[in-house]
Amino acid sequence: MIMRNLILLFIAMYLWGAGCASHPPVLPQIPVEGETNMGFSFAAENVIPVIWWRHGLNQYTDMGLKLGIPLSGTGIDINRVLMKKDRRWDVLNFAYSYSPNSSFDLTYYMFKGSKRKGQLNPYNIGWTGARVMIIPDGRFENPGPGNDRSIRFGFLFGRRFGYRWGFEAGYFHDPRAGFDPKNEDYPHTDNKWPTQFSRGTGLSMQLFMYLGPTKKS
Repeated sequence: MIMRNLILLFIAMYLWGAGCASHPPVLPQIPVEGETNMGFSFAAENVIPVIWWRHGLNQYTDMGLKLGIPLSGTGIDINRVLMKKDRRWDVLNFAYSYSPNSSFDLTYYMFKGSKRKGQLNPYNIGWTGARVMIIPDGRFENPGPGNDRSIRFGFLFGRRFGYRWGFEAGYFHDPRAGFDPKNEDYPHTDNKWPTQFSRGTGLSMQLFMYLGPTKKS
């Protein structure tokens, strides 16, 4: 039932307007030094699945790499745990993703786990976050006022609901572009393709498939 509803939501959000931007995958756990985890992301913004790895540098920091097919969705990011208390922890993430509207993301995540038999359940963790998304040079060359840069602000939420699956959804808005697709100064489409100013560019919907850790180094 959960998977069916997520797939329907994924399709609906994709039809609303995929924006050709990309965002980092989320592995909701504290980093383990020397441990590498891997998985896949199925994202409305990428269409084609992305494979990713996360490697723990120490108990507070890990780095991620994702590879798109052929290249769109490829990126790198770094996590830093800022606070941990009981079953809550906060993380700051900095990421770069290559796509038709390549972007830098700065995200503040707040994770909260549930308890099972008095201990943290590692497969039932939810999170919320706030993100600043910067597209320094989008696919559309803007001849109007300002420049080609799009700066977006927004929020996200997600949950891991088992050993294998998790999801995240969010929206990030550029105040200059507004919500009017007929905006002439910051057009939302260019030859029917979304620009860096499009409403759809700020949309994010990801389904994560977790494959677990590889051999610990």
